[in-house]
Amino acid sequence: MNWIEHPVTLEGKRVKLVPLDSEHFPALVAVARNERIWEFVSAKCDTDDKTMNFLRSAVLKRGTGEQYPFTVFDKVTNKVIGHSMFHNIVQVHSKLEIGWTWYDPAYWRTGYNRECKLLLFSFAFEKLHAGRVQLQTDEKNLRSRTAIEGAGASFEGIIRHDRIKDDGTYRDTAMYSIINTEWPDVKGRLVEDLAR
Repeated sequence: MNWIEHPVTLEGKRVKLVPLDSEHFPALVAVARNERIWEFVSAKCDTDDKTMNFLRSAVLKRGTGEQYPFTVFDKVTNKVIGHSMFHNIVQVHSKLEIGWTWYDPAYWRTGYNRECKLLLFSFAFEKLHAGRVQLQTDEKNLRSRTAIEGAGASFEGIIRHDRIKDDGTYRDTAMYSIINTEWPDVKGRLVEDLAR
C-alpha cells in the first residue's frame, strides 16, 4: 500500500493542487515552453517531447508510490500554472521530498508558490506524520534558494557533484529540510506571511 493514498487534492485561497492527469498535459506542455523555467534544472523539460515523457513517467510512478505529482491551478482563473510533486518517498524512514516544482514565470514572486508549499508541508506533516521533508536545488539557482528559504526550510549544506546535467557539467546541490519538530513554527510564519 502506498503511503500517499490516491486521490489527494490540496486547496488554498488562491491555489489548488490536483493529482496530475493526462487531461492537464497540454496546458503543462504550454507552460513548460518558457525557457526561463529550465535555466538551472539538471534534466530539462525544454521540448514538448521531454515534457510529455516527464509527465507520463510521473503518473506511472504515482502508481508505484515513488512519486505523487500535482498540477497547480490558479483558483481565480482556473488556469494551469505549473507542477509540483512529492518524490524520494521513503515511508519506512518517515521522509519525502517536495520537488520538480515549476510555474509559469508570470507567477514567480507572487505568493502562489508559498501557498503551495504551505499546502504540501501541511499534508506531509499533519496527514502523513512525516518526520522530515526535504527540498533541493542547484547551488547556483538563487531564485529557487530564496523561495525555499522563504518557505521556512533550513539550509543543510552543498552536495558537491551531485548529478550530471543535460549539458554534461556537474551540478552542486543545495539541500534544505524541515523536520516535524520545526513544523509548528514554520507553519505559523507561513500563515502570517500569506496573510499580509
